[in-house]
Amino acid sequence: MDLDDPLPSSTSSPQEIKSALYARCASLPSETIFSQDDLLDLAIIPNNALDLLLQCTKKLTQEGLFKLLSRDGRAVWRVVKKEDAQKYKTLTADEALVYSLIESAGREGIWSRILRSKSGLHMTVMMRGLKTLENKSYIKQIKTVKFPNRKTYMLAGLQPSEDVTGGPFYTDGVLDDEFVHQMAKWAERYIVGRSWYQRPLDTRYHQQQPHRAQKSSKHHQASQQQMESKRNAALESPAFASRNSSDAKELLPFPPGYTGYPTIPEITRAINASNLSPVTMKEVEMKQLLDILVWDGRIEKNIYTNGYKAIRQAALAVIHGQRESADDNGGQGTVPEHGGRGSALTEAPCGRCPVLAFCEEGGPVNARTCEYFAEWLEI
Repeated sequence: MDLDDPLPSSTSSPQEIKSALYARCASLPSETIFSQDDLLDLAIIPNNALDLLLQCTKKLTQEGLFKLLSRDGRAVWRVVKKEDAQKYKTLTADEALVYSLIESAGREGIWSRILRSKSGLHMTVMMRGLKTLENKSYIKQIKTVKFPNRKTYMLAGLQPSEDVTGGPFYTDGVLDDEFVHQMAKWAERYIVGRSWYQRPLDTRYHQQQPHRAQKSSKHHQASQQQMESKRNAALESPAFASRNSSDAKELLPFPPGYTGYPTIPEITRAINASNLSPVTMKEVEMKQLLDILVWDGRIEKNIYTNGYKAIRQAALAVIHGQRESADDNGGQGTVPEHGGRGSALTEAPCGRCPVLAFCEEGGPVNARTCEYFAEWLEI
C-alpha cells in the first residue's frame, strides 16, 4: 500500500492495516524506535484498537519486518528493510541468531568471544555460522586499532566507526606516521604565517668585523688562534651560514589585542581546501594534531581568542628550513640565530658563541679578554 492511498478504515482487512502500518513506519528515518503509543499516534489502527495493533506487530515481527526490542522494561519496535528481512529467510535459526547479534552491534562491530557469550552457541556451531554469513557477503571481519588481534565482525554494508579504525591517521589498523607528519607540518606552517610579522633581517649587526685584542703571550696567542679556527669552522656550518643570507627573516610580534591567531575551525577549513590529502579532516582530528604540536613545544594556545600561536624558535626553524633536520636528529636540530636579537640570553655573545665550552677564567677563551663583549657593549 502506498502512502498516498487512503488510510485504512474499520472495514479494512488486517493485512491491509498491517501493510499500511509498515509503509508509514518505513517512511521515517531507519533509526526511529516506535513504542506502542507512537504506533497508535500514526492513526493507522482504526479506533486505536490495541488487540489489532498487537496482531499487526506480531505478524510483522514474524515476517522479520519489525524487530522487537526492550527499552525501560517496555516493548518497542524498529523497522527492518525488506531486503534485510529477506536475508533472514535464507538462514538457519543459529545463523539468524548470529546475524542479529552482529547487526545489533552496528558500526562498532562485535568481538567473537562476546558473540559466543551472547549467543550461547558452541564454538563449532558459531564459527560455521560466521563462515556461512561471510560466504554470503552478509558480514565481514574487521581489524580494530585498540585490539588488532581480536576477530571482530560487523555487517558487510557498514563502515567501521572512527573508534574502530582510528580515523584518518590509521591505514589498515596501522598508524600512518608519514601522513601525520605531513599534516602536522602543514598546520604548523599555516600557524607560523599567522603568528609573526616577517621582515628582511638587517644583517649589518652580524657583518661587523670584530676588533682583535692584543695578546701578550705567544702561548696564549697560539691557543687563541686555535680557538678562532674552531669558531670560524663552526660559523661556516649550515646552521650559521644563513645568518647573513639575503632571504633571512626577522620575526616581530603582533601588537597587543591581535586576533588573527588561527582557530581550530579555520585551520581545518584551510587544510581541507589545500587538497593536501584526499581525506577530509574533521575538527576533532585537527585538534589531535595541534595537541601534538603543543606537547612538542612548537605552538601554544591563546586562551583569550582560542587561537594558536607558533613559538618563536620553532617558527624560525620552519621559516629557514631547519625542521626537517631537527626531526631527523630526534628533535635536536639547530635553530638559526638570525631572527633578530631575541631574548636576553641569545642577545649576549655567550648565548651564540660556538666555543662556549672552552671558555674559562685564565684560558684561551675567557670573558675578561673576549672581544665580542667589547663590541656588544660598544666599549
